[in-house]
Amino acid sequence: MATTSADDAWLRELLLHGARHFDPRDTAEMAAVLAARDPAVDSTGEATRMLLSALVEAWERGWQPADVIHTVRRERAARAAQLTVALIAEDARVSDAASRAPAVWLTQLRELGALAPGDPAVVHAWHRAEGRPPGEAWRVVLQLAAAFGSLVRLDHILPPPSRWGAAAPRTVAAAAPDDARVLRRIRGLLAKAESTEFPDEAEALTAKAQELMTRHAVDTALLDAGPATSARTPVDTRRVHVDDPYVRAKMQLLGAVADANGVRLVWYQSLGIANLVGAATDLDAVELLFTSLLLQVAQALTGAERQAGRRSASRSFRRAFLLGYAHRIGERLRAARQQATEQAAAERGVDLLPVLRNRQEAVDDAFAELFPQVRSSRRTRASVDGGGWYAGRAAADRADVGSAQSSLR
Repeated sequence: MATTSADDAWLRELLLHGARHFDPRDTAEMAAVLAARDPAVDSTGEATRMLLSALVEAWERGWQPADVIHTVRRERAARAAQLTVALIAEDARVSDAASRAPAVWLTQLRELGALAPGDPAVVHAWHRAEGRPPGEAWRVVLQLAAAFGSLVRLDHILPPPSRWGAAAPRTVAAAAPDDARVLRRIRGLLAKAESTEFPDEAEALTAKAQELMTRHAVDTALLDAGPATSARTPVDTRRVHVDDPYVRAKMQLLGAVADANGVRLVWYQSLGIANLVGAATDLDAVELLFTSLLLQVAQALTGAERQAGRRSASRSFRRAFLLGYAHRIGERLRAARQQATEQAAAERGVDLLPVLRNRQEAVDDAFAELFPQVRSSRRTRASVDGGGWYAGRAAADRADVGSAQSSLR
């Protein structure tokens, strides 16, 4: 039977309540004290138990594995992220996530490499593998304790482990063949758009990708509304993580892509985390296009700096460039969607508006249920660098995402 010593109780109290109030100097000094007391680093396992307990509490507050890693990587060193993955892997083993977790949760664990079995003495094993001085290791432990203890409450879009239920044979819902084929084509087109050195070619490739997104959404909506089914469009949720710098401007770009494709978005400003609500294939497509446009706008910004004869633009210019780019991309995406929808309606000889309206209502209803306190708002444009704003809009014009057959200018 395990017992708790006075040292264990002191360490637990320190990690639970003390670490989050430390400044960097306090953290370094306390890490040195801990290294002198326990140079083997967590020889009793109390730090591991406390950090695992903090993860369980994070899940209950709406966090998911990828959210935690995103936050740790934003605020801590790479070694802290490695320890976090090891802790998440041990939590997954204890909770039997491999057979009980929702598919999205399981996908996150797989992408993090957190499904492989590890040593239950997580912190001690991590320290041995890292081979770092005890003081450095304890400093990371203190930083993680502070980070985990500071995780705010998020909206639940997936059930936490406490609500998974008993283990059962997992049935994986595979994407329909048409969905998978369309997504492969979109991914291929965007990859080519990102790699080409010729703006005109990138425009045509990105335009074709947006056209495919819209056409596939129309086809899916018609299928959902067909006589063979009375069910509403199935709606899914997704979290997208946006990294520094210029998180707000990048979120504006994500919002523009989401809005143009019938996906609702709400984001946590201080965390760089966005919640998306929409049809599953629309969510996949939005993520693909957003990722591609981030790469394209980075290339465009470099070109704008070179054209202006500067090695590196000011922070205000870069931020304004991204905001102008996002604003113009939103205009062009909405126009492209409308044009593609009108073409599809003409080709099929049907009125698509009621069908698409029902699809959007299903998304809106799911969004309202998940986020009842959220209200839509439109921000007025704050003071920004005018040169950067218009340079960004010009770059968005060059990243044409309208119809591949005609210009939207």
